[in-house]
Order: sequence, then structure tokens, then C-alpha cells
Amino acid sequence: MKRLAVITVGKTHSGKTIFANELEKKLNNSFIMDQDNHAEFINTYYKKLQFQNGPNLLKYSLSKCIVDYAKEHTDLHIIVCNSNRTKSGRKYLLEEIYGPDKFVRIIVHFNLPNEILHERVIRSDRSTNIFRNPNSNFKDVLLRQQGESDLHDVIDPDEEEADHLFVVKDNHDIVDVINQITRISDEL
Repeated sequence: MKRLAVITVGKTHSGKTIFANELEKKLNNSFIMDQDNHAEFINTYYKKLQFQNGPNLLKYSLSKCIVDYAKEHTDLHIIVCNSNRTKSGRKYLLEEIYGPDKFVRIIVHFNLPNEILHERVIRSDRSTNIFRNPNSNFKDVLLRQQGESDLHDVIDPDEEEADHLFVVKDNHDIVDVINQITRISDEL
């Protein structure tokens, strides 16, 4: 039997984590795979193993281990709660990790205006323990992500990338998207 792989796409503070938490409550037999949780765990217990620059290989390895375990030893639906803004990164996830032979692949794109994201970042009380550099903050992350929007591989998802694509333009869309995803699950 196939299961769902729900992949979030969006900038920081666009609502991905809130959505994932609400979806997990409504979608029976599911769990959230969130690399921010892995980063916080590593920074709390294994900071000395972290490289300060370059790819965050330890975090990626931990995430891969968790996903491999979930795929091999459970039948859980997987809610991937990360930014996933590059087309090549999504392609890797949707074809190599969550292939169409075993998963119904769903992208949920959080496409909120930058002004709203700026307001949320300013008011945010989220822990910054996810960052390798203790001087990093979410405002810097948002500014970097806005700058990356001009890169050739940072592209909004399209309908051909996955089996289903939903777009969240404001908080009011979240309940409807969750309901549609649970209906898809019920049809499996």
C-alpha cells in the first residue's frame, strides 16, 4: 500500500511548522521529519562534531537515517517540513527518496508576501538553537532566502513535480489543504 509524502516548500516563518503540526494531528499514522529538530538536537548534544561552514553533513546524515528507518520499519505517512526551495532538491526528494512507486507525493507551497514574513520574523520568539553560528538569526535567514529567489534553481513548484500541489497564500488556506490531504489519505 502506498503512503503519503507531504513536502513543504517555503521561506522561513511562512507557516510550514504550524501546518505540519496541524496535519500530523489530523493525518492518522503520520510523523513530521523536520531538519530544524535535528539541528537543535545536534547543537545541544553534538556541537563539537559540527563543521561551522559548508554543507551541514551531520544534520543531513541524521535526517537520512530517520527517513530510511521510517521507510523500512514503519508504514507511516511522512510530512517533510523544510524549506525545499530548489527544484533539484525537490526532484531528489520526490524521485529518489519518496519515489512514486511507494508514495503519493504532495507538495504544499507556502507562498506568502515578503512583508508578512518580515513582520513574523520581527515578532518571532523561536529558538535560534537550530543555527550552527550563534550569531545567526531568522531575519538574516529571510534576507538570504529573498536574495536566493533570483538563483536559477530556486523556483516555485509546479504541478508536474508531484502527484498533488497545494498553494498556501494565507493562514485561511491551511485548514482546506489539510482537509484535502486527509481525503487523499482516506482514498489510499
